[in-house]
Amino acid sequence: MFKNVKTAAVSAVLALGLAGTAVAQDLKFFTIGTGGTAYTYYPVGGVIANAISKPPGSRECGEGGSCGVDGLIASAVSSRGSVDNVNAIVSGLRNSGFAQSDVAYWAYTGTGTMEGKEPATDLRTIAALFEEHIHLVAMADSGIDSVTDLKGKRVSLDEPGSGTYVDALLILEANGLTADDLTAEALKGNAASEALRNGKIDAFFVVTGYPTGALVELSSAAKIKLVPIDGDGAKALTEKYGFFASSEIPDDAYEGVAGVTTVAVGAQWFTSATEDEELIYNITKALWNEESRKLLDVGHAKGQTITPDTALAGVGVPLHAGAERFYKEAGLIK
Repeated sequence: MFKNVKTAAVSAVLALGLAGTAVAQDLKFFTIGTGGTAYTYYPVGGVIANAISKPPGSRECGEGGSCGVDGLIASAVSSRGSVDNVNAIVSGLRNSGFAQSDVAYWAYTGTGTMEGKEPATDLRTIAALFEEHIHLVAMADSGIDSVTDLKGKRVSLDEPGSGTYVDALLILEANGLTADDLTAEALKGNAASEALRNGKIDAFFVVTGYPTGALVELSSAAKIKLVPIDGDGAKALTEKYGFFASSEIPDDAYEGVAGVTTVAVGAQWFTSATEDEELIYNITKALWNEESRKLLDVGHAKGQTITPDTALAGVGVPLHAGAERFYKEAGLIK
């Protein structure tokens, strides 16, 4: 009897082991590089990761479960931002990531701010996501009313490796300034907000979709202002770089803060040409299904603006073959 029990136990363990191995073999992990946890990339990345994931045992579509890719576990990874994400994709450190359209194009072509560097020719687009506005934030009583007022001030340009850092330098240049004309700091997210509140800096830049969490919290705790990025400087910027466009942040996007005219760029989702075509096809298909639509609509304020109609807007880096196949099937490209 004991021999039979022992044999049955061993068989059960072997069966479980084999089943576990089969499940492990069926799993595919897929990373999405985002940005700082206090800004828009990270929460939107979390919503998208949830939408495209479908681990073994998930409910079927229409039963309140995920309609993602079978066996896929996607995760949103915090990062330093656009430049960091592009570098991580190219090096194989991450499967995909978000980046500003300008940063990605310059990386792909080895031009603009990436001139002199090896072009990231394997970079590929999955989808255009949403519009990002360049926020220049100061205290309401700071006396800073334009970009040129930053001269001699203590200003955070965000961390090198972020798209904000790249764009802040371009904005300064378009307005006749350089980082040497001010005391530049490299603060991100809540650290920049706290430094502003505590008087350690006079202003900070951030490129993000509004409303973004760090600024929602800041505006509820302190009297801040958004400084316009307009006039001749903005005109020079948009004329020189086609990725920038004049746009508005409306009144009360942040509590009690007046709206401004500023410049904006597109936030897009990128991967590598080396990623499997069938996988990226299925991920792209999962991004635009009805269940994902529900998650996007309720998951973040920017989610409602992430639509198939704008999925190809401002795309300057070639589509991944899998994404291109989906968009052709959907009739979005010929």
